[in-house]
Amino acid sequence: MEANDDEKYYFNFSFFQVDPKWRWMADLAKEESAREVENVIKNSGIKFRSYSTLGLRSDADFLFWFAAKSVEEIQKVISKLYLTVFGKYVIPTQTYLSCTRPSMYARKGRIISFVAGNESKKYVIVYPFTKTREWYLLPKEERQKMMDEHIDVSQKYPDIVLNTTYSFGIDDQDFMLAFETDDLRDFQDLIMDLRETKVSEYVKVDTPMIPCIRKDIIPLIASLG
Repeated sequence: MEANDDEKYYFNFSFFQVDPKWRWMADLAKEESAREVENVIKNSGIKFRSYSTLGLRSDADFLFWFAAKSVEEIQKVISKLYLTVFGKYVIPTQTYLSCTRPSMYARKGRIISFVAGNESKKYVIVYPFTKTREWYLLPKEERQKMMDEHIDVSQKYPDIVLNTTYSFGIDDQDFMLAFETDDLRDFQDLIMDLRETKVSEYVKVDTPMIPCIRKDIIPLIASLG
């Protein structure tokens, strides 16, 4: 599915930590709260995926990833999340906002896998990405040549799915990148190869780089203790 004028989406990546008090709740109460959260998300009507970062990061336990036609829709569902029992025990630690736009450099229409409703892969690696100001002052032809090299390297890893969205003017970073893969080592190989491309000279920020494991809401909440 191409990101075009008819398919404009806002993306929200919300990372949360769980208050340790949650672990002291009765198991039955936790199960009921998990179902409550699941119902809130399902009834919201917006696109959603949930991931665990438990034990992988010191600053987050899980990710809720939203895609909607407006930021108000995202606010509404997060507000309802906070009104649940579980919502009273979670603390947002990192939040990123972005939106879909046509790519300036891709040779073909850019595919937004999440928006298209494609089946998710086992892992997603999420990170904010910002290029230097010098990059944007280069002639378009020079930038395109470097991006062609970058794209050629990426095409050596056809099993890795990239969701690129844009944050210019609506968040601190330039882009939000979300790479889906079934093998973290493949993604590591890709990043190591990309480090050797010319365009890497113009990367200003590409951290934090956050690996997440796909997990549905009920087993995700059950895993938190």
